[in-house]
Amino acid sequence: MIPKVFKEVIDLGDGREITIETGKLAKQAHGSVVVQSGKCMLLCTVVSNYEQKDLPFLPLTVDYREKFAAAGRYPGGFFKREARPSDGEVLTMRLVDRVLRPLFPKNYSAETQVMIQLMSHDDDVMPDAMAGLAASAAIQLSDFPFECAISEARVGRVDGKFIINPTRAQLEESDIDMMIGASADSVMMVEGEMDEISEEEMIEAIKFAHEAIKVQIDAQLRLADAVGKKEVREYEEAGDDEELVKRVHDLAYDKVYAVAKAGSTKQERTAAFAAIKEEVKETFTEEELEEYGGLVSEYYRKAEKAAVRDLTVNEGLRLDGRKTDEVRDIWCEIDYLPSVHGSAVFTRGETQALATVTLGTSRDANKIDMPSYEGEENFYLHYNFPPFCTGEARPIRGTSRREVGHGNLAQRGLKGMIPEDCPYTVRVVSEVLESNGSSSMATVCAGTMAMMDAGIQMTKPVSGIAMGLISDAETGKYAVLTDILGDEDYLGDMDFKVTGTADGITACQMDIKVKGLSYEILVSALKQARDGRLHILEKIVATIATPREDVKDYAPKMVGVRIANEFIGALIGPGGKVIQELQKETGTTIVINEDPVTEEGIVEILGTGQEGIDAVLAKIDSITFKPVVGSAYEVKVIKMLDFGAVVEYTEAPGNEVLLHVSELAWERTENVSDVVNMGDVFDVKYFGIDKRTRKEKVSRKALLEKPEGYVAPKPREDRGGRDDRRNGNNDRRRPNKRD
Repeated sequence: MIPKVFKEVIDLGDGREITIETGKLAKQAHGSVVVQSGKCMLLCTVVSNYEQKDLPFLPLTVDYREKFAAAGRYPGGFFKREARPSDGEVLTMRLVDRVLRPLFPKNYSAETQVMIQLMSHDDDVMPDAMAGLAASAAIQLSDFPFECAISEARVGRVDGKFIINPTRAQLEESDIDMMIGASADSVMMVEGEMDEISEEEMIEAIKFAHEAIKVQIDAQLRLADAVGKKEVREYEEAGDDEELVKRVHDLAYDKVYAVAKAGSTKQERTAAFAAIKEEVKETFTEEELEEYGGLVSEYYRKAEKAAVRDLTVNEGLRLDGRKTDEVRDIWCEIDYLPSVHGSAVFTRGETQALATVTLGTSRDANKIDMPSYEGEENFYLHYNFPPFCTGEARPIRGTSRREVGHGNLAQRGLKGMIPEDCPYTVRVVSEVLESNGSSSMATVCAGTMAMMDAGIQMTKPVSGIAMGLISDAETGKYAVLTDILGDEDYLGDMDFKVTGTADGITACQMDIKVKGLSYEILVSALKQARDGRLHILEKIVATIATPREDVKDYAPKMVGVRIANEFIGALIGPGGKVIQELQKETGTTIVINEDPVTEEGIVEILGTGQEGIDAVLAKIDSITFKPVVGSAYEVKVIKMLDFGAVVEYTEAPGNEVLLHVSELAWERTENVSDVVNMGDVFDVKYFGIDKRTRKEKVSRKALLEKPEGYVAPKPREDRGGRDDRRNGNNDRRRPNKRD
């Protein structure tokens, strides 16, 4: 039976289009679509169990995977099967999850899976830009309780012109790379990197992407109508007990307000709020707690949230006593760790990050091997968030998605300030030692100082700040919060992080929890963020104003040289013998890469001692030395033979050539030692390849004045060379470079 297929087309306006199709694949899923642009195809399926779990949260899993077959490739490594997700796949999962999760009902707790797979790859289409569209379109075909359709779009800007879902080649030329997630009436998520753009330019890019997203949402709704929109499934909706809500609110609100207004540390506040909660519970009988215990705790959290929000909106005060635009106290220190190449501690209030920098060669670059992209990162940042940083003890089960996402944000904020001619591969690792509000932005600040401490010649220092928003829809009042606490992140309506230099924004991550947030409020928030960012930047510059002029004494120095491809083999040697011995003798690391454009070899020399680096450079000069015909060179006698002397170019040790006895002097020479001896240094003239012997020819006598009345001597029978080889005298052959 031929399946009935439904399709909708989205025109991107420049000859490209996106199609959404359903009815052909994965029909047992609760919703499935194939989204295609060019030859790129994503299959998205959604399933949600009908059984509710007894959980206080939605067990939602968003999974994005790229199949290597989609690009006609095999998975790398020993196991030829796709295994754990790459960082790139994890980042795409997070982008989709952050927009979908808030749109499910708060009391919906059925196991739900959104699975997106790249089934066919197109080099001109970046699939992550269509993942959010695919997820929402599949959900629209299901019976899930879901608030509204959404979509995501990437926006770039080339030569001042905005582009929706640019190609990777266009992104190389773009000064903006932002992903925006939104519903038809509200922007919900923004993440990306920029080339020091202004706040107004960022808002303009968001608006442009939002208009494109509205078109994509319309297409989803048309597709759902054509298929036949399913009725939303029934599930148990827990309504509020209004009488109990009021009782808990009246018992807790004023006490919480007083504690919040007093201003205190995280530990003091946590203890005080816990005490208030216990006091509230003590007013209930055992029978009431048995019946309403869970609701009492839930309604207490509502009262706490209301009190803290009202304090901020009405009085402009915050939990730790700050005003809305104040940054917590900051202290910084560089060169904290004595053995690492660069280090820095950045502490802002109760948030602390220790960053380290390690310098390496191109061999240490981060290899990216995905079906949609293959490449290397010569600058990368890893972020670690151990449980002790929040005073918790919990299992450590590998790197979390949150750690991948926060590290990527900090990396994007910093990477634009690494100069293109930086010879090193640079790895920054941030260890979060304390956390109470935006450890990712502390990572940016610590990373900046650590790289400057390591001698990386950053173009400009970068700082980062996390901002929040608390608004009152009834009164229209709102408060933008600079440098938010962890509690303010949870209680607020918006969490956005901004990194940048004194001249503009380099990266951002924004999650908006309130509908219909005006662009005017966004601009106001971004400008307040700029003031906070510049304040933090002053603290950074006061600690280390400019990068160290050079790397530290115990850190490796990097020197790069280019050689013709023809010399690469000689530098490596048979089976790598030459380069391995050279590294061992000099205590250096030598990496050779080929530049396909210039057809040259790029040699990287990494070593802690200048003497070792100089020895490698001398060896390279020796190997790549090519004398010029007609030029004179200083040589040294290193071996005496019956038919001449083996001499070595003093400017290229190891390069040897035979100075034949007939080229020693104008007079007839019976014994080589009559003219030169071991260790003698003199000049010779280079004649290139001799046509008769097919060997390199040099002459000492060519640089001497010919004697008056000179008569050329008769040819000798025993002058060696070719005649000697005919007679089987292999011991008297002229040595070559391999000797």
